[in-house]
Amino acid sequence: MSHIPFNKPYLTGKEVDYIYEAVKSGKISGDGMFTKKCHEFFEKKYGFKKCLLTSSCTDALEMAAILLNIQEGDEVIIPSYTFVSTATAFVLRGAKIVFCDSRKDHPGMDEDKIEALITDRTKVIVPVHYAGVSCDMDKIMDIATKYNLFVVEDAAQAVESYYTGKDGVKKALGSIGHLAAFSFHETKNIMSGEGGMLVINDTRFMERAEVIREKGTNRSKFFRGEVDKYGWCDIGSSFLPSDMIAAFLYAQMENIDSIQKKRIALWNKYMELLTPVHDKFSLPVIPAYATNNAHMFYIVFHNLEDRTKMITHLKENGVNAVYHYLSLHKSPFYGPKYQGGELPETDRYTDCLLRLPMFYELTDEDVNKVVDTLMSL
Repeated sequence: MSHIPFNKPYLTGKEVDYIYEAVKSGKISGDGMFTKKCHEFFEKKYGFKKCLLTSSCTDALEMAAILLNIQEGDEVIIPSYTFVSTATAFVLRGAKIVFCDSRKDHPGMDEDKIEALITDRTKVIVPVHYAGVSCDMDKIMDIATKYNLFVVEDAAQAVESYYTGKDGVKKALGSIGHLAAFSFHETKNIMSGEGGMLVINDTRFMERAEVIREKGTNRSKFFRGEVDKYGWCDIGSSFLPSDMIAAFLYAQMENIDSIQKKRIALWNKYMELLTPVHDKFSLPVIPAYATNNAHMFYIVFHNLEDRTKMITHLKENGVNAVYHYLSLHKSPFYGPKYQGGELPETDRYTDCLLRLPMFYELTDEDVNKVVDTLMSL
């Protein structure tokens, strides 16, 4: 019986060649020629004002927390249905996390519930574009403007995804908030094994971001010849990745159009096959203002028991499907500190959401098998 994994990293064929080029150049630490190529690619293609590759999306979020001068007691609004890094980046600076429930039609945060969570200690809203599907950024930015708050887009899953606002302008996710964070983990559409990127759209933060990323020094200016020596200017850490990581990523970026075309075709095939027969579960919803980057295909069961039975059934038939996040407001670490109300939609997705196999080398026959197995229980 053939086995269908949940994920399989895709190699375009140029990764090793570019890593060799990086090594041959004599500079394999951070900010080498491939790092610069990646920065230029993202800034040009998506309209990001400034990009800085990082060792992970977690690092990018931690940099955002430092840039925004998060202090003890500041409040940060995030969805509870997200990866732990969205929260820990701000907890490390002493922030109190205020969790927002998910939408009924989508695991992303319910934008209509944000305003009621704001207090005089609120400093940041962190929308997470779950599955690469945009939050309603007009609503979020309007709230942020009204209360003088910062917005950090957690765009970990959202490369090559867009939002069309009430002005009719289509904007790349990550280009709308003051700051944004992306992930290039091996499960993402384009990847470098581990890796991430901070996007700076607010010019106030550009110079300091470079300093924080380079251990708190103005080393980047030194390498550009803008100062004759560099020193300790601020807090920071070693957030920048090796140029070999950037070389790997650049090979992926060059192929992003073909990667996206294949992933979207697979996503559409899942949707086509499951739409007539989905009484056991609900299917993903893409709001009119959002695009679909086919980061994942998920289904939502009616209860935990049904999902558990299905995971077992799929596994017994050679299909590896996985559940996703556990509600952060009920986590062993933050649950005892949580003082807010019930978040029923978050808990529903925790209990009921199932991610199906989705990767570049998945075939139509594989998708047929996954769907046939789903329907045979």
